[in-house]
Amino acid sequence: MRQTGRMPILPSFRFPTVAARSRGRRFAVVLLLASPALAAPLPEAARDSIAEQAGTLPRSHSLLVAVDGDTVIDEGFRGHETNETANIKSLSKTLISALVGAAIDRGVIESVDQPVVELLGDRVPADIDPRVSDITVGNLLSMQAGLERTSGGNYGAWVASSNWVADALERPFVAEPGGRMLYSTGNSHLLSAALTEATGRSTLALTRDWLGDPLGIAIPPWTRDPQGIYFGGNEMGLTPQALLRFGEMIRQHGTRDDRTVLSADWIERSWQPRTRSFFNGDDYGYGWFITRIAGQPVYYGWGYGGQLLYVVPSRAMTVVMTSDPTPPSSGSDYLDNVEALVAELIEATNRPHQESSP
Repeated sequence: MRQTGRMPILPSFRFPTVAARSRGRRFAVVLLLASPALAAPLPEAARDSIAEQAGTLPRSHSLLVAVDGDTVIDEGFRGHETNETANIKSLSKTLISALVGAAIDRGVIESVDQPVVELLGDRVPADIDPRVSDITVGNLLSMQAGLERTSGGNYGAWVASSNWVADALERPFVAEPGGRMLYSTGNSHLLSAALTEATGRSTLALTRDWLGDPLGIAIPPWTRDPQGIYFGGNEMGLTPQALLRFGEMIRQHGTRDDRTVLSADWIERSWQPRTRSFFNGDDYGYGWFITRIAGQPVYYGWGYGGQLLYVVPSRAMTVVMTSDPTPPSSGSDYLDNVEALVAELIEATNRPHQESSP
């Protein structure tokens, strides 16, 4: 199970130790990316038990596990198949982060420090709060824009608005840019709009070109806003098998079949803690949550209802879980149940006398 606990976090808390935590964990991330993992094979009994447990979870649709590049569990539940498209909900934000990294790798975006208004151009409304000019690409990725959230109770009104980009930018500031975490799908959608403006191509086309083609996975069209911008941070559709291939690329330092898809530097930066989640106390980087499970560093993307992608570098392991994407969702309680299975996988692939990673 996770070891971070469920500490209450006050909305005004500014996490003054995040920078120090980032320095320490950056070193750990470098070690994880640079060092070969020492995973033991997953015993058949453990594989069968974990797959059976996953099937009994009330929302589960699929479970896939790869260890050392081999898929050791590929199971669908309740009539679902692992090669069928699933709505990955906010796990889309992890894909958007990868697209931003690919854009930086290609020089389309200067850096995470570039103000997003420079990329959005004429999509920025007139007479907005001057502090909007201080919001950087990195602030959006780490959910530190400072603007009122478009998620939660504000989500319905936001997606019902006539211009999602303008609505997100015109919201009042409830924190300073770079301050506390305010999880907001509008942040990711601004990144989708920025990618569209900077390249002159749709986010769908970019995802197919920069991720789909090199990974050999299909990227079907998904929801667009009233201006035709593909929804950044929600409603993407991928098969669980495609998610596993994406996760394996991340685990293998951004490569697939010796081809670089995403720079290892971007993955390292994405996995550095920059803020902390109000919902579960876990750290958050650029589109990735960061925690420890069974004593090991784990990086994961999380979508509503239980759409989950875990990367466990110390075990050369990638885990995908898809679940019922429709309300009601048990949220963090369901996450805990899935992480209990991940803990079993980590413990089952532990080599005797293997030391815990940093």
